[in-house]
Amino acid sequence: MLFKIVRATALAALVTSAAVAGDFNQQAEKDREGIVKYFEAKFADPEKSKNTFFPYSTDDELKNNFIKNVKGDEFSKGGYAFSKNGRLSYDEIKEFPPTEEFVEKGEELFNKPFANGKSFKDCFPKTDISGDYPFYDEKRAQLVSLTQAVNECLTSNGEKKWNEKKGKMTHLQAFLAQESADAEKRIDIKIESKAAAEAYERGKEYYFSQRGYLNLSCATCHIQGAGQRVRNESLSQGLGQTTHFPVYRLKWAAGKADNDGLGTLERRMSGCIKDQGQVPPKNTSDTMKELLYFMAYISNGLPVDGPDIRK
Repeated sequence: MLFKIVRATALAALVTSAAVAGDFNQQAEKDREGIVKYFEAKFADPEKSKNTFFPYSTDDELKNNFIKNVKGDEFSKGGYAFSKNGRLSYDEIKEFPPTEEFVEKGEELFNKPFANGKSFKDCFPKTDISGDYPFYDEKRAQLVSLTQAVNECLTSNGEKKWNEKKGKMTHLQAFLAQESADAEKRIDIKIESKAAAEAYERGKEYYFSQRGYLNLSCATCHIQGAGQRVRNESLSQGLGQTTHFPVYRLKWAAGKADNDGLGTLERRMSGCIKDQGQVPPKNTSDTMKELLYFMAYISNGLPVDGPDIRK
């Protein structure tokens, strides 16, 4: 199943035929369904499927630290979807989440007037929008990420851009994510044109392509390697990875007087790509947005549950 997904990257003819028929998301939907089935099979019973999926895990870990039969919405929890020990810590932290103060700051920023009297309300009439990005803007013929949209709102109103990885950007996005979660919104990424389908395919190709001095890809760790242990951490599965941003990472908050450990999806992806031995694309470059477009699409239908917490 997984190899069919990888091979599909090279099958441009499938995308073309889908576009002719008007079903521009046909190949993407096949990919998404295949990835869901793959992970459901992988985490159905890790102990029994050791030889297939977890050849490097110990019998004790497979028996005592894996949650069985992970399905559906649970995948939005990342590595906490399948790790008993991780879920225990996660649930404890979630009782008093450190993100609440930043959601409040984000709400203040959303309502605060710009110098020209307008505010973010004029750019974002609806607040439950986190699961709709990135989207393909047909008029502009480009993908638009939420981070890009926020900064474009600022500059179009005579304000300066914000840092694309942390600070005010994450506070505002935390508010929008909380609004989306409270409204029980789900990831809803659309592919409605040939150009959008091609952008998705480029994002998929980046995700599965090995590069950098370590010769790794995103899929190496988060498809094939999902659930495997690297040092003291289990690698999370690619399904559901865009649902919970911005995230509060204990690593990012360590040593900070203001306890601000929030980061955007772009910040996390840049760090992950650096860990692969690669130079990450710029935050709002076409390459980065195409990668996020693919990642978001395969999580379609999962609940928005940000801002969330990770180590």
